[in-house]
Amino acid sequence: MENTYKSAGVDIEAGDETVRRIKSFAKSTFNKNVLSDIGLFGAFYEIDLAEYKHPVLVSSVDGVGTKLKIAFAMNKQNTIGQDLVNHCVNDIAVCGAKPVYFLDYLAFGKLNPDKAEKIIEGFAIACKENKCALIGGETAEMPGIYSGDEYDMSGTIVGIVEKEKVINGKNIKRGDVLVGFASNGLHTNGYSLARKILLEKHKLPEKIDGLELPLGEELLRIHKSYLKLILKLKKEIPVKGFSHVTGGGIIGNTKRILPEDLSLKINWNAWEVPALFRFIQAEGKISDDEMRKVFNIGIGLIAVVDKNDAEKAVTISKQFNETPLIIGEVV
Repeated sequence: MENTYKSAGVDIEAGDETVRRIKSFAKSTFNKNVLSDIGLFGAFYEIDLAEYKHPVLVSSVDGVGTKLKIAFAMNKQNTIGQDLVNHCVNDIAVCGAKPVYFLDYLAFGKLNPDKAEKIIEGFAIACKENKCALIGGETAEMPGIYSGDEYDMSGTIVGIVEKEKVINGKNIKRGDVLVGFASNGLHTNGYSLARKILLEKHKLPEKIDGLELPLGEELLRIHKSYLKLILKLKKEIPVKGFSHVTGGGIIGNTKRILPEDLSLKINWNAWEVPALFRFIQAEGKISDDEMRKVFNIGIGLIAVVDKNDAEKAVTISKQFNETPLIIGEVV
């Protein structure tokens, strides 16, 4: 048999078919600032400098971790792309930045155009919701690295903020309060532990007493975007810092924005931990400390504000159907 790239496991025609399918999704996110079409060697985005005095670009790159394993098992690819975009958007929004464009990287064991199309449709949905352009990406087929049915992904987000409006926590002081905003599930963190505990005993479609959705769907709830809330809060009040609660939990992430001489006092009884986290803890016999390190346990975003601004922050947040809570203070 003749040795070809296809016989080695790489199907160029499948790649071309994937590009053909996804062009419409990407173009649906374009705006007047996007200068390039899909397929060039680089992506071009024109910055409108008239809007800014001292523009600062803010960027972040991330993945969705082993949440992918749940998507594989459920054969559901249309939400995982939204997870990735929203996670990346939150990471720069908490710095005060508005996202402008997103790039993705997808690597398959065996490229499946149907799966790729669903994933990238998810990217496009979230990009439109967050008003940023899906400006480009890369799709690779890597037999021998990933098994045939599996894939990995990462995303890079680029945003922009006025230099004087960067939010970095430097003005946080003792007595400031922490306003917490609900997550809607695990988001994209803690899945290695959750899978280890839950999948030894339960099947993913299984309906569990006390959970709103079957287990697989609970674990695939889309990572929440807080962009609109963040933009409104920072416009209305002098927010001193935001914390996107991901791996490392509430304390691990919020300490990143504190001046070195300050710490946190969390009122762990200020909110009821959602049922999914309680179920994971009970099934795995996990300590409270470990749960708080690994998971967001129901709080996906924290705003640090002066105590005199806390009530206004709560009022503003309710316009976004949020149920904010005062969960602690800076000490």
